[in-house]
Amino acid sequence: MVVTQESAAVNDSKRLTPQEIADALRERIRAGELRAGDRLPTQAELAEEFGVERGTVRQALRVLQENGLLIGVSKGSPPRVAGPAPAVDEPQPTMVGLSPRLAEAFSVPWVRVDAVCLTAETLMLAMSDPLRQIHEGRIRPQTLDVRILLPSRDINLAFPVPVEGRGADDPVHERWLAMRNAQGQVLKYNLQALRSTHDVDVRVTFRALPFTPPVKLYLLNGAEALIGYYMVTRREESTDGGTLEMYDTLGSQSLLFSFEKRAGQRDAAFVEQSQKWFDALWETITSDLTLS
Repeated sequence: MVVTQESAAVNDSKRLTPQEIADALRERIRAGELRAGDRLPTQAELAEEFGVERGTVRQALRVLQENGLLIGVSKGSPPRVAGPAPAVDEPQPTMVGLSPRLAEAFSVPWVRVDAVCLTAETLMLAMSDPLRQIHEGRIRPQTLDVRILLPSRDINLAFPVPVEGRGADDPVHERWLAMRNAQGQVLKYNLQALRSTHDVDVRVTFRALPFTPPVKLYLLNGAEALIGYYMVTRREESTDGGTLEMYDTLGSQSLLFSFEKRAGQRDAAFVEQSQKWFDALWETITSDLTLS
């Protein structure tokens, strides 16, 4: 079973989380039960089907809209399934472009994934497709080596940060740190579970960056580099203690640009230099990272 961040946090509850509902609807779209242009059932109908409140359904639909799978979520009528994804060589929203590229990367016996990111959220979610294909027996990697660079907990992040500036207690930093740790732990658990379920030799390692990465970078088997810019925006988030106003990024909406070695000299050079850059960071100025 693949663990989600939400189910790990509230594993004593049987009520479905927004992410679990989003995953179920995503699978219907992938399987062709819902096609481009189709309207989804109403929020009330979905809430009854999944046994949850409408607010939970609304959050799930927003996740799918951020992933580029739905349009018109904010309108009064039920949203529609988005049109076909662009061609592979065109920029795609991160969650649309990364998951199938990971699945393809996992189709070889020896898999290596290197990532530089602000949190492991996107990678954690995008791994659901290759993990599902492994559990279905469609792909069978023998070894899996995943290396992830995340910002250190001890630095002053460039983002996310409070709009009013940092104080002695920074709830935005604490929120980011909790997300970084929880998402990284879920990702590590899901991947390491392949050791016992499918006899895959798995190694998942994290190291801490001494700076805030302005981009997210994914390197797949040393053959493909996918890069996207973190777009900083001002937003609000409701908490038990009130409303947090912050400068933050919406990483899942960033366009992901793909460069493949086989695409020509220019792309090959970009992949090679990106890999050298990652390896240099890993071996020099980064430090051990404990997700706690």
